[in-house]
Amino acid sequence: MSTENSTTTTTIAAPKKKSKIFLIILVLLVSAGLWFGLTKYYHGQKHEETDDAQIEANISPVISKISGYVAKIYVKDNQHVNKGDTLLTIDDRDLRLILAQSVAALGTAGSNLEAARANSNASHQNISTTNAAIVTANAQIEAAKVNVWRTAEDLKRYENLIKDHSVTQQQYEQALASKQLAERQLQVLVGQRAQASSQTGVVTSQSTATSEQIGVAGSIIKQRQVDVENAKLNLSYTVITAHESGLVSKVPVQEGQFLQAGQSLFSIVLNNDKWIVANFKETQYNKMVIGQKVTVHADAFPKHDFDAVLSSFAAATGAKFALLPPDNASGNFVKVVQRLPVKIEFTNKSDSLITRLRPGMNVFVDVHLLSE
Repeated sequence: MSTENSTTTTTIAAPKKKSKIFLIILVLLVSAGLWFGLTKYYHGQKHEETDDAQIEANISPVISKISGYVAKIYVKDNQHVNKGDTLLTIDDRDLRLILAQSVAALGTAGSNLEAARANSNASHQNISTTNAAIVTANAQIEAAKVNVWRTAEDLKRYENLIKDHSVTQQQYEQALASKQLAERQLQVLVGQRAQASSQTGVVTSQSTATSEQIGVAGSIIKQRQVDVENAKLNLSYTVITAHESGLVSKVPVQEGQFLQAGQSLFSIVLNNDKWIVANFKETQYNKMVIGQKVTVHADAFPKHDFDAVLSSFAAATGAKFALLPPDNASGNFVKVVQRLPVKIEFTNKSDSLITRLRPGMNVFVDVHLLSE
């Protein structure tokens, strides 16, 4: 009997011991969960966090401004370049010929201008000559008119004298012939003056035309000068240089490849600045303001704290800038929490690890809503 009693006692005591251990574990778990929940709640009152954030930087595309074949490439993938370094060159032989043609055309235009000026000077001289001829003709006409008047008076006297037989018939006929000759000479001089006046009009028209040719030649020279400058500019585009210092991306261009004008060749990630674009939910936007302190953790350096500050908010949510933005008026409305891009800038520029960050890297940002 005693043996059975002891066994029964042992069997009954064991469940009591197990229930205490279970209770202790349960209390610890509840306490830990309560502590974790209170910590997160307290932290959430003073912080806004998101892991939807990436490193951003200025990326400058390298674009060909002219068409042509690649002559030589001077950079490789991921190479660092300085501002002004030559990246690649384009075959420039065709453009040099175009420049030579433009220079020759400019010289021809200059010669045409000199010829037009010479013709204009000659026309002005011809105008002076014809004007002088008109003046001479007018003087001769006046003299011829005097001669006509004199011969007419002589003829009148001879007509009276021949009636009295004071002069011979021959003398009378000589007076008559002198008068007729004077009249013919006057007619010839009047005709010559008319011809000189007409010639003056022709020469004046020619002078006007040559003056206009000077203007046209001057305009052609300006056009040829523009052609020369344009040829020089296109020739300078055959050498493609870096606009800023930075790291070259992958270079997919090969020597001998034909490039189109405006074609994007590759990109340069600039060294001048890096920042973060974090996409916060619109429900997190309430207490966030510009100037708040931000702690950043990069996935590449999880144990390092980057100091930053909230710089600005985007003008619209990311969905509004999408290729196909949502249209809630279409009838199929499903409410989705939108995200607002927020720009965050690093404050500790002397942090050496910032230079090792690359655009597109994922980061975790923690915005401090209240001063701690």
